[in-house]
Amino acid sequence: MSGKLFVIGFGPGSFEHITKRAREAIQESDVIIGYSTYVDLIRELLTDQEVVSTGMTEEVTRAREAVRQAEEEGKKVAVISSGDAGVYGMAGLVYEVLVEKGWTEATGVPIEIVPGISAINSCGAILGAPIMHDACTISLSDHLTPWELIARRIDAAGMADFVIALYNPRSGRRTRQIVEAQRILLQYRSPDTPVGIVKSAFREREHVVVTTLAQMLEHDIGMLTTVIIGNTSTFVYDGKMITPRGYQRKYTLSADEQPLKPHQRLRVENEPWSLEAAEEAEMRPEAQVSIASAPSAREEKGSESVTLSPPLEGPGASSLAEFSTTTATAVLEAPPATEPKQTPLDWAMQALTIANEAKGIVAPQSVSPAARTASSFVPEMIFECAVSPGVANKKMTPQQMMALAEVAGERGELEYTPHHQMILRVPTANPDSITTKLRQLGLILCPIGDVVSVKACDFCDGEKKDGIPFAEELHQKLGGKEMPKELKIGFNGCGMACYGAVKEDIGIVFRKGKFDLFLGAKTVGRNAHSGIPVAEGIPKEEIVSVVERIVTRFKQEAFPNERFHKFFQRVGELEGYAWREPAKAEIENAACGD
Repeated sequence: MSGKLFVIGFGPGSFEHITKRAREAIQESDVIIGYSTYVDLIRELLTDQEVVSTGMTEEVTRAREAVRQAEEEGKKVAVISSGDAGVYGMAGLVYEVLVEKGWTEATGVPIEIVPGISAINSCGAILGAPIMHDACTISLSDHLTPWELIARRIDAAGMADFVIALYNPRSGRRTRQIVEAQRILLQYRSPDTPVGIVKSAFREREHVVVTTLAQMLEHDIGMLTTVIIGNTSTFVYDGKMITPRGYQRKYTLSADEQPLKPHQRLRVENEPWSLEAAEEAEMRPEAQVSIASAPSAREEKGSESVTLSPPLEGPGASSLAEFSTTTATAVLEAPPATEPKQTPLDWAMQALTIANEAKGIVAPQSVSPAARTASSFVPEMIFECAVSPGVANKKMTPQQMMALAEVAGERGELEYTPHHQMILRVPTANPDSITTKLRQLGLILCPIGDVVSVKACDFCDGEKKDGIPFAEELHQKLGGKEMPKELKIGFNGCGMACYGAVKEDIGIVFRKGKFDLFLGAKTVGRNAHSGIPVAEGIPKEEIVSVVERIVTRFKQEAFPNERFHKFFQRVGELEGYAWREPAKAEIENAACGD
């Protein structure tokens, strides 16, 4: 039997929203592979298929296993995703693994992508009709995408007035991204812009909130939440978010017979905001078409107004008709020599402002039309690093503390960590001025994120100093190196191991003049365990090179976002040290039998 790959989007998670083809593909499959939470959501659809479920950050492992079973074992394999598999799902990753293996559609294993309902659609349906105009999706997760790029996308979407669906808005560790997104968007949108917050759409614990851009952070937002932010024309009626189909109406909702017939609606004179109208105006060498900002401006200049016909009707038509027939008149006049020529973007922004004012929406005063250029909206850079007084030294001087407070200033922040470090975050375009000053005071600065961090005890305030040179050498050679996933090296200066080195990815304990080595600790979850003791009595002159080789192999062979303990378990051996299952604790029943 030839193998086949299905990549299935099963929608929000409710059975009634799973497509017929998705159900069929699941039934056809021999193997179901997916994130454990997603497998649980479709458990009732499964029969006797083999199930491979893994944790949240192990997407690469799932994709590789699916391809392996389809290609090598000839099985029909279903890789499942919630929502749509092609929207932040598994479809792209499966293709990437296939491409890496030289797959072609003509000769390789067949693959079928089964579409599903993405969160922007399911949450939009719950909220009303917020996605009626141009919209975009932006994931706030910066685990695989640099935050600078995400911030630029938010800025561009805000400036372009997209309805925006924010995926992965906040997690236990990522809390600042949604705050930054709100700050960027408030440069372009009114604080009263409607915002919909939907958690667990169409599932048992569904929770829906309709609020405003200014108040959105007052509500619960997590990884199961999608946040939909309206554009400048979105409004709320009876608890539902509604985005009109167009900024300018050429239709009325109060009569069956429309004032503009279908052939009239598409005429250039009835669309003064359109690209065609702008191009026609630019072709006139003797005149320039501009949009007057108010009737008084026309009266002062004595300009001749050309009224559009027929007028608008329906709800709100009086205000918008004012725009179409009076405010948005075509004014023919010679442009002053010193006045720059207006672009279609300028006209669109003026039209949008007038339409908003007609509905009572006033744009923030801090952003003037003249300032709305692509170059003026560069996202503010946040410099962040870990700061410590030393590898073994844990004492900061008053001068160092004052310097940290000074560089943080009113807009920066200092976060205390349990690892004898301070995380410094400062908005700045010149980080060198900060790093130079702090290093001159003897502070050690390290990058944060998916890098190597060397953490050591204080060696009993320096009294047990024999291990200090080795800890410092490890920090100098490995500290701050980029890794597929953050890698922590713990160092204890004596056999008491009170600092907890054995709870880190790589644990080193200095004992009786030599070193004991522990690998692959897992500190969270039901199967949490300390590092596996793989070696005792490693000579002092060998310990640094041994750890270097282990770290190098992790960097070269680990999957993106794969934690060290998972990597060790997968490869089975590192530098001659074999993985073995950690001992499981057994709890004896109480004597009373309870």
